[in-house]
This record gives sequence, structure tokens and C-alpha cells, in this order.
Amino acid sequence: MPAVTRARCRERRRGFRPAQPAPLSSFPAVCFFDAVLSLVIFDCDGVLFDSAPANVAYYNAVLERMGRPGLNEEWGRRAHFLSSFQLYDAMFGAESELAEAARRAASDVDYSPFFRLMRPMPDLERVLTLLKRHYRLAMATNRGGTVSGVVHRFGLDNFIELTVGALDVPRPKPHPDMIEKCLEHFRVQPPAAVYVGDSETDHQAALAAGVHFIGVGGATPAEHRVPDLRELPALLERLAVASR
Repeated sequence: MPAVTRARCRERRRGFRPAQPAPLSSFPAVCFFDAVLSLVIFDCDGVLFDSAPANVAYYNAVLERMGRPGLNEEWGRRAHFLSSFQLYDAMFGAESELAEAARRAASDVDYSPFFRLMRPMPDLERVLTLLKRHYRLAMATNRGGTVSGVVHRFGLDNFIELTVGALDVPRPKPHPDMIEKCLEHFRVQPPAAVYVGDSETDHQAALAAGVHFIGVGGATPAEHRVPDLRELPALLERLAVASR
């Protein structure tokens, strides 16, 4: 294991405290780090929103425009965490004519009608309101041109200060670029940040960036996880208490 990776692993074992450790009395209390936690970065799909029906419907519209069948169950699953460029390359071959045709077709399909199929996670605004009292909030997602539409449609700009998408960095997740962009923007060191995701792609990006990781749901290996987003403030508080 490279020295940088070993150092990051040691950092991940040390734990953090919230920058404002006042108790969140409306939550059962959780804590894991020595550094003061100041930044919480969210994935979008599967974390802030149940967006699988919207994404599948959108990609099916793109494939229909190409005269091809819609996504099967496995491709629908992969569409959840891959960027559109990654998905087309995986389906049709990197830099293939079909992948390029898919990208051209996608540019003619407006995602706006599919926003109505996206469902915010339960109590999303309440959770973000609570977290905003204690942390800076950001979103790092493999979404591309639809990022700003999601932010404005659902009022995320009332809570989230920075949103980074696949078009804002050289490489999408699982590369660390978008998380590193968040760290640079807020001038935060990796041990003082946590990435909240629901896929192995998210987990790999967090590890590569050296930030802490919290898994949402049961599909991703993670030392710390919550069954849904409503439990996140309580987990952060319990981890903060444990590190004092």
C-alpha cells in the first residue's frame, strides 16, 4: 500500500468532532474522528433523492430515440451511479460510434419532464436544516448537465453551498476529483470532511480523496452507515460524543 494511502487510512481511524458540538436534542445521539468535522458532502441519487425511476425513464427515452430497447434491470442499476458518459461507454464500448450516437441523442432529450419522477428522501429539508446549523454542506454527484436543474427544482440552494457534477471536473467518481474540488473550495483538509453515499463508486471516491465515508442503506461496505438519511444527524452526533 502506498505511503499516502497508509497515511489516509490512519487518518480515517482517528475520528472527528463537529465544529459546533452542541447536542442535536431532536435526534438520538453518533462520532468517529479527532479532526474537527466541518464539511458534509452528499451524493445526490439514492442519498438525497429516490431518482431511479426518473433516471431509467430518461435513459429509455434516449435509447428510444436511437431505435434501441430500453434498459434491462442490470443497466438500470448501473445507471444509478455511473455518469451518462460512463454508462454509454460501458453499454456500447468506450469511444465507439454507438456511444457517440447515444451522447448526441441525449443532447436532444430534455431531462426536465423527468424531475417529477424524482422523490426527495423522507424529511430531507428537516435533515438539511439541522445539519446546516453545524456544518458546511456540499453535493458531489456523477450527474452532468442536470445538476443545476435538480438544485433549483428542489430548492437545494437553500441548504447546499456548493454543487459539483461530472462536467465540473476532469474525471467522475470513482475518481476523487469532485470531492477534492469541494475540499479546495471550502479550504478544508480531508480528515475534516465526510462523504455520504450509497454505492461502491462513492466509497472508492471517498477513500481516494482521503475523506471519511458514511454509507446510506445496506449496499455499500462502510464502517459507519445509516439505514436512511433521517438517521445521519444522530450518527454524526454520536460519533462526535465518542471522540471527545
